[in-house]
Amino acid sequence: MGARKRNTAAKRKEEKLETYRAVLRDCPTSPRKMRLVIDMITGMDVNRALDVLKFSSKEASGRVEKLLLSAIANWQAKNEDVRIEDSNLYIKEAFVDQGRTLRRLQTAPQGRAYRIRKRSNHVTLILDSLSKEVENISN
Repeated sequence: MGARKRNTAAKRKEEKLETYRAVLRDCPTSPRKMRLVIDMITGMDVNRALDVLKFSSKEASGRVEKLLLSAIANWQAKNEDVRIEDSNLYIKEAFVDQGRTLRRLQTAPQGRAYRIRKRSNHVTLILDSLSKEVENISN
Protein backbone atom coordinates (compact mmCIF):
# COMPACT_ATOMS: atom_id res chain seq x y z
CA MET A 1 0.00 0.00 0.00
CA GLY A 2 1.32 3.44 -0.95
CA ALA A 3 1.89 6.29 1.47
CA ARG A 4 -0.97 8.39 0.11
CA LYS A 5 -3.43 5.52 0.44
CA ARG A 6 -2.24 4.77 3.96
CA ASN A 7 -2.56 8.42 5.00
CA THR A 8 -6.08 8.78 3.62
CA ALA A 9 -7.09 5.48 5.26
CA ALA A 10 -5.72 6.69 8.60
CA LYS A 11 -7.54 10.02 8.21
CA ARG A 12 -10.81 8.24 7.37
CA LYS A 13 -10.36 6.00 10.41
CA GLU A 14 -9.85 9.04 12.69
CA GLU A 15 -12.98 10.71 11.31
CA LYS A 16 -14.96 7.53 11.88
CA LEU A 17 -13.97 7.55 15.56
CA GLU A 18 -15.38 11.07 15.93
CA THR A 19 -18.73 10.40 14.26
CA TYR A 20 -21.71 8.92 16.06
CA ARG A 21 -24.07 7.04 13.82
CA ALA A 22 -26.67 4.33 13.62
CA VAL A 23 -27.88 2.47 10.55
CA LEU A 24 -31.15 0.62 10.03
CA ARG A 25 -31.02 -1.81 7.11
CA ASP A 26 -33.84 -3.50 5.18
CA CYS A 27 -36.66 -1.70 6.94
CA PRO A 28 -39.91 -2.94 5.32
CA THR A 29 -41.32 0.53 4.62
CA SER A 30 -41.20 2.36 1.33
CA PRO A 31 -38.40 4.96 1.16
CA ARG A 32 -40.88 7.69 0.25
CA LYS A 33 -42.85 7.21 3.47
CA MET A 34 -39.69 6.99 5.56
CA ARG A 35 -38.29 10.23 4.09
CA LEU A 36 -41.35 12.11 5.37
CA VAL A 37 -40.42 11.13 8.92
CA ILE A 38 -36.67 11.68 8.50
CA ASP A 39 -37.16 15.16 7.01
CA MET A 40 -39.17 16.15 10.12
CA ILE A 41 -36.24 15.56 12.47
CA THR A 42 -33.11 16.38 10.44
CA GLY A 43 -31.18 19.20 12.13
CA MET A 44 -33.20 19.00 15.35
CA ASP A 45 -31.98 18.73 18.91
CA VAL A 46 -32.01 15.07 20.02
CA ASN A 47 -34.50 15.54 22.88
CA ARG A 48 -36.90 17.51 20.68
CA ALA A 49 -36.60 14.92 17.91
CA LEU A 50 -37.48 12.12 20.35
CA ASP A 51 -40.60 14.04 21.41
CA VAL A 52 -41.63 14.66 17.80
CA LEU A 53 -41.19 11.00 16.91
CA LYS A 54 -43.03 9.76 19.98
CA PHE A 55 -46.16 11.79 19.17
CA SER A 56 -46.08 11.38 15.40
CA SER A 57 -48.91 9.36 13.86
CA LYS A 58 -46.71 7.90 11.12
CA GLU A 59 -45.94 4.17 11.35
CA ALA A 60 -42.29 4.69 10.45
CA SER A 61 -41.71 7.08 13.37
CA GLY A 62 -41.51 4.18 15.85
CA ARG A 63 -38.64 2.62 13.94
CA VAL A 64 -36.83 5.93 13.56
CA GLU A 65 -37.25 6.62 17.29
CA LYS A 66 -35.61 3.29 18.11
CA LEU A 67 -32.80 4.09 15.65
CA LEU A 68 -32.24 7.49 17.25
CA LEU A 69 -31.98 5.86 20.68
CA SER A 70 -29.38 3.49 19.21
CA ALA A 71 -27.37 6.45 17.85
CA ILE A 72 -27.50 8.08 21.31
CA ALA A 73 -26.25 4.83 22.86
CA ASN A 74 -23.39 4.78 20.35
CA TRP A 75 -22.51 8.34 21.39
CA GLN A 76 -22.55 7.32 25.06
CA ALA A 77 -20.24 4.36 24.37
CA LYS A 78 -17.60 6.71 22.95
CA ASN A 79 -18.12 9.52 25.52
CA GLU A 80 -18.55 7.85 28.89
CA ASP A 81 -17.38 10.85 30.95
CA VAL A 82 -19.72 13.46 29.34
CA ARG A 83 -23.39 13.93 30.19
CA ILE A 84 -25.90 14.01 27.34
CA GLU A 85 -27.52 17.19 28.65
CA ASP A 86 -24.20 19.05 28.55
CA SER A 87 -23.22 17.89 25.07
CA ASN A 88 -26.05 19.57 23.05
CA LEU A 89 -26.45 16.65 20.66
CA TYR A 90 -28.32 17.25 17.43
CA ILE A 91 -29.05 15.25 14.28
CA LYS A 92 -26.37 16.40 11.88
CA GLU A 93 -27.37 14.25 8.95
CA ALA A 94 -30.13 11.76 8.24
CA PHE A 95 -30.86 10.09 4.95
CA VAL A 96 -32.85 7.23 3.47
CA ASP A 97 -31.61 4.98 0.69
CA GLN A 98 -33.67 2.47 -1.22
CA GLY A 99 -33.16 -1.14 -0.19
CA ARG A 100 -34.09 -4.30 -2.02
CA THR A 101 -37.52 -4.64 -3.60
CA LEU A 102 -39.45 -7.87 -3.30
CA ARG A 103 -41.46 -8.53 -6.45
CA ARG A 104 -44.70 -10.46 -6.16
CA LEU A 105 -47.55 -11.29 -8.53
CA GLN A 106 -51.21 -10.87 -7.71
CA THR A 107 -53.77 -12.66 -9.81
CA ALA A 108 -55.96 -10.43 -11.94
CA PRO A 109 -59.08 -11.04 -14.02
CA GLN A 110 -59.01 -12.76 -17.41
CA GLY A 111 -55.78 -14.68 -16.79
CA ARG A 112 -53.61 -11.64 -16.18
CA ALA A 113 -51.34 -10.82 -13.25
CA TYR A 114 -50.51 -7.53 -11.53
CA ARG A 115 -47.05 -6.81 -10.16
CA ILE A 116 -46.72 -5.95 -6.49
CA ARG A 117 -43.49 -4.27 -5.41
CA LYS A 118 -42.76 -4.49 -1.68
CA ARG A 119 -40.11 -1.86 -1.14
CA SER A 120 -37.62 -1.58 1.70
CA ASN A 121 -35.08 1.04 2.73
CA HIS A 122 -31.90 1.78 4.63
CA VAL A 123 -31.87 4.67 7.13
CA THR A 124 -28.71 6.36 8.44
CA LEU A 125 -28.60 8.84 11.34
CA ILE A 126 -25.47 10.82 12.19
CA LEU A 127 -25.29 12.78 15.45
CA ASP A 128 -22.98 15.65 16.34
CA SER A 129 -22.42 17.97 19.28
CA LEU A 130 -23.10 21.70 19.06
CA SER A 131 -20.26 22.47 21.45
CA LYS A 132 -17.78 20.83 19.07
CA GLU A 133 -19.11 22.94 16.19
CA VAL A 134 -18.65 26.14 18.22
CA GLU A 135 -15.03 25.17 18.99
CA ASN A 136 -14.31 24.63 15.29
CA ILE A 137 -15.78 28.01 14.35
CA SER A 138 -13.85 29.90 17.04
CA ASN A 139 -10.49 28.40 15.90
